[in-house]
Amino acid sequence: MIIDGKKTAAELREKLKKKVANLKSKHNAVPGLTVILVGEDTPSKIYVKNKEKSAIEVGINSEVIRYPADLEEKVLLEKIKELNNNNKVSGILVQLPLPKHIDKRKV
Repeated sequence: MIIDGKKTAAELREKLKKKVANLKSKHNAVPGLTVILVGEDTPSKIYVKNKEKSAIEVGINSEVIRYPADLEEKVLLEKIKELNNNNKVSGILVQLPLPKHIDKRKV
């Protein structure tokens, strides 16, 4: 059996688009995804760009927060805490890999 990944992904995006539209019309709420990118890892930058594009395509609010690679771990953890307390943010994604000085287990 051959699975058409692009077709399956497109079908999933259509289902999500309908669910987001339904949520918006019934509850006047739009999910929000915040992605945090630390550093300049090229594959990560491409991956984050694709996530942002997909979120927008299905009607989800999307925000990307970019930090330099020398960001202090403490600053990242404080930002995550702040986002956790923001009602407009439904999900937070911290893009891996993180710089070596940041303990991903704490994140």
